[in-house]
Order: sequence, then C-alpha cells, then structure tokens
Amino acid sequence: MRRREFICLIGGSAAATWPFAARAQKPAMPAVGFLNAASPGPLRQQVAAFLGGLKDSGYVEGQNVTVEYRWAEGQYDRLPALVADLVRQQVNVIFAGGGAPAALAAMAATTTIPIVFSAGGDPVGSGLVASLNRPNGNITGVYHLSTGLEAKRLGLLHEMVPKATSVAVLINPNFSDTENQLRDVQEAAARLGVQLVIVRANTESDFDAAFSTLIRQRAGALLVSASPFFNNRREQLVVLAARHAVPAIFEWRDFAAAGGLMSYGTSLADAYRQVGVYAGQILRGAKPADLPIVQSTKFELVINLSTAKALGIEVPPTLSARADEIIE
Repeated sequence: MRRREFICLIGGSAAATWPFAARAQKPAMPAVGFLNAASPGPLRQQVAAFLGGLKDSGYVEGQNVTVEYRWAEGQYDRLPALVADLVRQQVNVIFAGGGAPAALAAMAATTTIPIVFSAGGDPVGSGLVASLNRPNGNITGVYHLSTGLEAKRLGLLHEMVPKATSVAVLINPNFSDTENQLRDVQEAAARLGVQLVIVRANTESDFDAAFSTLIRQRAGALLVSASPFFNNRREQLVVLAARHAVPAIFEWRDFAAAGGLMSYGTSLADAYRQVGVYAGQILRGAKPADLPIVQSTKFELVINLSTAKALGIEVPPTLSARADEIIE
C-alpha cells in the first residue's frame, strides 16, 4: 500500500468514528453554588426544601445539576473567600443564604453570574436591589421579613409574660441588620412601657456573659433577635434560657421545637423552596432582573406548652387561640 493511500484510510476511519465518540461524551451538568452564612446542621430541612424547589423546576441534584455547598459557619469574614471559590469554579447560578452579608459578598464577587438570595432584612434598604418589583443587575431573591418582626415578637412576649417589666434583647453586633432591629424594638418597648436590657454576642463564648448580665439586671424575659449566628446555636440558647428559667421568644419554629418557649416568624423552608424554584428558572434561561423579589406571606406563631408549664407560665387563651402550633 502506498503512503498516500494509507494516510487517507486512517483519516477516513477517524472521521467515521469521531461522531460516535463525541456523542458518547456526556455534556457537563450545570452547577449551582450554594453559599450560606450559617452551618449545615441546623438547616437540613431548609436544604431539602431548596432541592425540592430545584426539582419543581426540573432539576435533580446528581442527575442533571450539581450543587457546590459552601458554609461560613456564622463567620461572616469567610464569605468573600467562599464565594470567590464558587466564581473560580464558574458555577451557573449562586444561591446566597443566611442574610444580606452572603448576598453582598456574592454581589462584590461577580456582576455576571446570576445570584438568588434569601434575606430577612429589607433588600432595598440593605442595597441588594433597587426595587422589589424590578431587581437590578444579576440578582433577585426572597425577602422573608424575619429581621422586621422584632417589634411584633416583643409584643407577643409581653402578652405571654405581662408582669415582666424588664426584657432583655440579645443581639449580634456583627449582623448587618442590628441597627434596624434595635430601633424597632426600642420603639415597641416605649409603646409597651417596657425597659430593655441590651446584651450582645457574636461568639459562643459571649453567651454565658450575656445571660449573667440579664440575670443580674433582673430581666423577666428574653427576646433573641433574628441572626443566622443565633440560629446556628439554637440548641445552646434554648438550654441556657431553660437553665436560667428565662421565658424567651425566638425567630424560627425550630427554636420552639427544640424546647424554646415560643417563636414567631415566617416559614424559612418555604423561602428556601422558592429560591430553588428561581435558581431552576435561571438555569432555564430566565434573567434575575425579570424575576421580582418574593415576599414571604406565611407567618407562624409556635408555643411550647411543656416549656410554659416548666416555667410556671399559664398561656393566655387569647394567645393560644392565635397560635399556629402548640407543642405539647
């Protein structure tokens, strides 16, 4: 066989088999970057709801989409590095959860990768979007109003423990919405005629000192303000409140389920499901700027009757009648 004929034969064979080889290669699955300021343990239900939302949009983790999880464990200073890693991996969309700090870190890291956030504070006031109906740029999300409910929580706590003329408020000074929380709760306290004892914590080691302060100043009840850091440590906070026999109200139902006296807030699982739906829609080609901010409308008042009995509190009938759930 002559050299020219040999080359043509080899070239023809390669050309004939190339389409089959190309078809055999599976296209890379789209990737969602899951950035969260909190820790994975307390958010198992919420992660499942997020994946459920993705599934509602036609995406199943491990089948036609991958999810890259990055957790800050309540340490906000870790967020920039975590989101930078997701940007380097060129994920197709970033979910920023656990409040405005995660979303702001994502916005600072990319102007091209779509971002879907879940935040409890006002997204317009915190600079995430220009408008709830028409978000700007590459970001949209869910506003679950948790940090805007401190005044309502104080009112419910006062109704539960009307003899408590002094109420402690635990805040996280590193949380972006702290100033708004303090303003709202101080205005509510003035209307109710309640004195406030402000205690602060941004590390686990601060909790004992905070509870020592509120006991020393004879606070008759405790409002634990909304914060991803506090949500991460909910079991520790519930145990401390029980140990010191302090009636307390918290942000999420999970606190009451863990033994806290009561909670009032929106459904975080519902918020995460909607974020998953939006992430799936973006993977299908939707633009964040065309997806309006979803505002949570489902609010839950949960009362732990066993804890109330342990504290010697008789739940007012007017309060129990309004409760969405009574935990026996």
